Amino acid sequence: MDINTFTSKRFLVPGLITLILLILLATFPLYLPGYPVILLSSILMYIVITVSWVIFSGPTGYMSLASAAFFGVGIYTAAILGEALPLPIVIGIGGLASFCVALLVGALTLRLRGIYFAIFTFGLVELIKHVLLFWELHVTGTRGRFVIVVDYTTVYYVMLVIFVMTMLTAYFIRRSKFGSALQSIGENEEAAAHTGINVTLVKVITFAISAVFMGAAGAIMATRWTYIDPYIAFNLLISFMPVLMAIFGGMGQLYGPVIGAIIFTYLKEELITRIPELYMIIFGVVLVAVILFLPNGLVGLIQKLWKRVTGEQHENT
Repeated sequence: MDINTFTSKRFLVPGLITLILLILLATFPLYLPGYPVILLSSILMYIVITVSWVIFSGPTGYMSLASAAFFGVGIYTAAILGEALPLPIVIGIGGLASFCVALLVGALTLRLRGIYFAIFTFGLVELIKHVLLFWELHVTGTRGRFVIVVDYTTVYYVMLVIFVMTMLTAYFIRRSKFGSALQSIGENEEAAAHTGINVTLVKVITFAISAVFMGAAGAIMATRWTYIDPYIAFNLLISFMPVLMAIFGGMGQLYGPVIGAIIFTYLKEELITRIPELYMIIFGVVLVAVILFLPNGLVGLIQKLWKRVTGEQHENT
């Protein structure tokens, strides 16, 4: 087999599989009842947030807990502008608002490292939440806002478009010089700076790009609710779930976080319905077990088993 044939097969097969999956996803609302479509919307939402988190935190090693902040900014954008502007514009503004917030926060904080950066991003969510709560209670005299409701099929298709855009962005960043710069920053930030990489600029821009999709997802998902307030919009669970999903799936391959998000979103929906008082405990136990026994995630385990099986087959032949 020559190199051209091998290369064409290597890219043709995944491309065909991706195309088939997208066609299936696009046609699901045509023959599925309401609940599965709503569940798929939630799965796509968590995939978008998780992959967006991995775009920045995966290669750099910076533990961001600001996902809920960017998601919540998108939610409040939809609540404030939903009555005045068309839905596509509202979603675009939601993504842009999150981009601007991340750009500002990144410029101020991405010189911090390790636990200091994680604590700051965690505090950012609480800060925005309580500033909004204070504003609503003491300035506007109300708490929360009503949101224009959109039918679940529209929510699903918009989330599907955001999902495709997120995956394409993550794919091209990983395979670009920009992605190589991010990887070198994660391996040795000082060495990356000495090679001529503008470390701060690369980190800030990537951090802001990853926030765009979180904000857009928040803007469209807000239309599933009739009412939101700061506690709903800036739910800390949105900050921790992407981390758990990415670690469980594995960040070595782009499809790892996708698998993690699919499994955990489904488990979350099932556990909340059946044993709501225990589901966070179960998630915590799973996270500890994955860190201890599956440091490379589920995808890393599958790859390890696959190499072992193919290696044994090769030895037998």
